[in-house]
Amino acid sequence: LSPSAAANLRPGAEQKVVFITARVHPGETPSSFVCQGIIDFLVSQHPIAKVLRDHLVFKIAPMLNPDGVYLGNYRCSLMGFDLNRHWANPSPWAHPTLHGVKQLIIEMYNNPKINLEFYIDIHAHSTMMNGFMYGNIFEDEERFQRQAVFPKLLCQNAEDFSYSSTSFNRDAVKAGTGRRFLGGLLNDTSYCYTLEVSFYSYILDGPTTAVPYTEEAYMKLGRNVARTFLDYYRLNSLVERPLAPTPKSR
Repeated sequence: LSPSAAANLRPGAEQKVVFITARVHPGETPSSFVCQGIIDFLVSQHPIAKVLRDHLVFKIAPMLNPDGVYLGNYRCSLMGFDLNRHWANPSPWAHPTLHGVKQLIIEMYNNPKINLEFYIDIHAHSTMMNGFMYGNIFEDEERFQRQAVFPKLLCQNAEDFSYSSTSFNRDAVKAGTGRRFLGGLLNDTSYCYTLEVSFYSYILDGPTTAVPYTEEAYMKLGRNVARTFLDYYRLNSLVERPLAPTPKSR
């Protein structure tokens, strides 16, 4: 590391944390590929990944429902719970993964040396196309507008991400989700999203051009999610030039 690098790792340094979770619904397998794309990119030697590691701390829980995945369940855990409705009061016995992740998030939130700036929970959607996000609604108009910045930037970086399908809501049915609960818990400098990606296809060049998703396309969306933090934090000037062109594959 260069002397100026890894500012977030110096003793006593304030850390900007991005917390990412996936596969809380075991049947939503595309979420694992998106999360894999994020992880593979962040640990790579790509110049953008190096800059992100130097300035941000990424905490990733890639599988919140391992027992449900093992059993081949679609939505519930071994105990029959939809874990994404139990964030408000997870049981260490019945919802151990949620309980552990929530405790870690609360510990970081209460640490004055840590800014938990993003929480992104990755899912897959069975009826919508493209990638898109759900966000929260706030009374503070400025906070609401700031929340829209990241999905707008992601829309510029990922051809399969749709800002027009992105929505912000406070649906009572979703009150127990990670996005809703943590959006109410964390302060106004934190942004909580559900990232959804279609099970089957995304649209390019008009409504008649549907492109089937592949494992590689899901991972590419993950890479683009990671790259978007470079734009969000305006770290572009720190990336070593020249960058190798990114191949445009469908």
